[in-house]
Amino acid sequence: MQHTTLILVLLALMALAYHLGRRRARAVAGAGGVRSLHSLPGYYGLYAAIWCGLPALLVFGVWTLLQDTVITSLVVSGLPESVRALPEARLGLVVNDIRNLAEGNIVSGTVDARMQAAADHYTSLERISWAALAVVVLSLAGAGMALAWRLISPALRSRNRVEAVVRYLLVTSSTIAIFTTVGILLSVLFEAARFFQMVPPSEFLFGLDWSPQMAIREDQVGSSGAFGAIPLFAGTLLISLIAMAVAVPVGLMSAIYLAEYAGRRFRSIAKPVLEILAGIPTVVYG
Repeated sequence: MQHTTLILVLLALMALAYHLGRRRARAVAGAGGVRSLHSLPGYYGLYAAIWCGLPALLVFGVWTLLQDTVITSLVVSGLPESVRALPEARLGLVVNDIRNLAEGNIVSGTVDARMQAAADHYTSLERISWAALAVVVLSLAGAGMALAWRLISPALRSRNRVEAVVRYLLVTSSTIAIFTTVGILLSVLFEAARFFQMVPPSEFLFGLDWSPQMAIREDQVGSSGAFGAIPLFAGTLLISLIAMAVAVPVGLMSAIYLAEYAGRRFRSIAKPVLEILAGIPTVVYG
């Protein structure tokens, strides 16, 4: 909730910066009016809003990403040596209990004085971090607004600069999307390679039994599974045939009715509705 409040305050400051930027542009235009400005007043407002919000949002994002890691490291450094010497998995459970205790949730083990002190330390660090984040973000927003106010002049190419920022944001978003897709593809390929090291491709493609049981221990029941994909293929084809048997006649008859028999008023309503429904992924309906 605190982070949401800070974001809302920052958005309000950006809106204020936009309004002040437009007013500043009209004020510096002088007797020549808007025509003496390089860009429209709205671009000067956007320029001020970007200076107000973008640096603050970047700091907010980086701070939020690193906050939990830094606080956890500080809390762990204050734990006794015997606790810090625990294996990584066990230490992770202890840290998780401390975090749950600080948030008022149920912990997995008993709560002693040291764990309570660590939870109080965790809560204190969170409060300090939140206060520092609010001060830094709001200070950056105010400084950016003041700087934009001073930079606004009739010769300022605010439209070019705003469009450059938007272009960089779009390129960054596209790059992130590309790398995310590549990462997903590589993850699937590596996991598939590991799978086919344990299961021969011929067994997977032509096997008639599908029982993907994985055992944690060697003596556990179901320690050997069957990974034949023929039942999966057959089930998929069967479901597809049933769906097509229902969808093809209904869809074809509906299309013929809309194209040849429906009135213009009904068609103007039904056609956009059907197009919207067709654009929704089938998994949403499922």
